Amino acid sequence: MTISKIAYQYKYSIGLVLSFVLLENIAYIIEPGFFGKLLDVMIDYFYDHEKVNYLTPLFIWIFIFILHVLGGTLSRFLAGKIYSRMFAEVAEQVIDYSKKKGDPISRTLIRTELAKEFIIFFRERLPEVSWQIVATFGAIIAMFFYDWRIAAVCLAVIGPLYIFTRFYRKNVVALQRNIRDIQEDLYKVVENGGKAPLHEFYRGMVRPQFQIARWNSFNYGVMKMFLLGIFIVVLFICVDVDNFSTGNIYSIVAYLWTFISSAEYLPGLMESYSSVKELGHRLREEEF
Repeated sequence: MTISKIAYQYKYSIGLVLSFVLLENIAYIIEPGFFGKLLDVMIDYFYDHEKVNYLTPLFIWIFIFILHVLGGTLSRFLAGKIYSRMFAEVAEQVIDYSKKKGDPISRTLIRTELAKEFIIFFRERLPEVSWQIVATFGAIIAMFFYDWRIAAVCLAVIGPLYIFTRFYRKNVVALQRNIRDIQEDLYKVVENGGKAPLHEFYRGMVRPQFQIARWNSFNYGVMKMFLLGIFIVVLFICVDVDNFSTGNIYSIVAYLWTFISSAEYLPGLMESYSSVKELGHRLREEEF
């Protein structure tokens, strides 16, 4: 069993959910640009008393916002139905195959819970991956239309962030593999009985979990410093450009925060993908 095999088996169901996720994300990423234009028009109308048409940009912005809400609503509704069924079917396959191999019940239950991570990836992480791609590159493209220097700064940071993220992922995934090795031995501890082995089992998970927490804190600090540098550079660029309207500044700040938010979650998403990939290798012998 691998994540690619599950993705192929349920490609139409996953694709349906993902299509509405993309609708939500794309509408969200273009909304600040249209709201900025609406803001400028409203300022001209109410403060400068110019005869401008504010209804058209208002209705366009409302339409985009409704698309965003529609995509988010339908994706969440379908995900609850589709992925619950997927987990039930995948768990049934794992149980059937374990019975054929003659595995103990406790080991079968542990492997079933591990297989649940596949479904969690599709239900939670895949939409987040979609959002990160749209948010990161969509925000850069959008900022390019305001000032190419702002887009260039954000684009230049992606390379160092990617290199650091790979280094972070390599260390954390090794620790997660250690935790899974311990989890799969739980059935032996239960069969042997006694409080002492069970105590040692859970104590054995403390060290790798602490190391993961240490890597997470280190990653958080480094990422924040990177993003602080981006914000300072963009701030000086905005001050240097005199022809930015109020709506332009709002849109730039919105896109910048979108880019920063997406970059913050990049290490966690790469870690999640590597984790389920490792889980697929762990269960690869289960061909059913």
